[in-house]
Amino acid sequence: MADALTLAWHQYRLERRMFWRNPTSAFFNFLLPLLFLALFGAIFSGNQHDLNVLIPGIAGMSIMATTFSNLVMNLTFLREQGVLKRMRGTPLPEGSYLLGIFANAVVNAVIQVALVIVAGKLLFGTGWPKDWIELIVYVAFGVVCLASLGVAWSHLVPNYDAAAAYNNIVFLPVIFISGVFYDVDNAPQFLLHLAQVLPLVHLIDGLSGAMVSGRSLADNASGLCVVCIWTLVGVFFAVRGFRWDAKRDQ
Repeated sequence: MADALTLAWHQYRLERRMFWRNPTSAFFNFLLPLLFLALFGAIFSGNQHDLNVLIPGIAGMSIMATTFSNLVMNLTFLREQGVLKRMRGTPLPEGSYLLGIFANAVVNAVIQVALVIVAGKLLFGTGWPKDWIELIVYVAFGVVCLASLGVAWSHLVPNYDAAAAYNNIVFLPVIFISGVFYDVDNAPQFLLHLAQVLPLVHLIDGLSGAMVSGRSLADNASGLCVVCIWTLVGVFFAVRGFRWDAKRDQ
């Protein structure tokens, strides 16, 4: 176990170096959500209620972008280019390799949330989080949930050329339905009911309680249960459908 964790650590360090050597990846992981924050923050300037909705919304979107979207794109690329197949044939344990990839996504999510919190404090008057423990819990559950769903969804992508389309067909509707840029309680009833089924809206509610309103974990317990259910679904299909070979090789 110790050797496997050591190898996972080395794989994680390699993933970090590869990430920073790809400026495009760094842009979409870090700068793009901040651009959304700056744009909508300027629009909502002077309306603190809307800003209090926007900050946790962007934080939730950032977690989804750095886990779900990142893993859909990366795993599809690695699978279709034969990297996963070759890595499986090396002495590196499969679990260590995948853990290094997952840890890289987790770190990106944590950095992005931290950047949003600092921007909210310095530029938009939302202050520091009211409940750090609740914030950690929701970030942890959100990362695991959306990462597992990203792995599961990547199994459906037929090739890397289609990866962006398959990602966006989920990512874009979910962030708009879940109230990233507006108060979801003001949405039409059919959208509100749809949003309540999705994990992102409950993740945003939990982050809002931790960062802005001060609602406790107990107040958001039902939402956390929904996130847990989606996590179980994501883990089940991520494990069940995972393959190391490209589809064309089967």
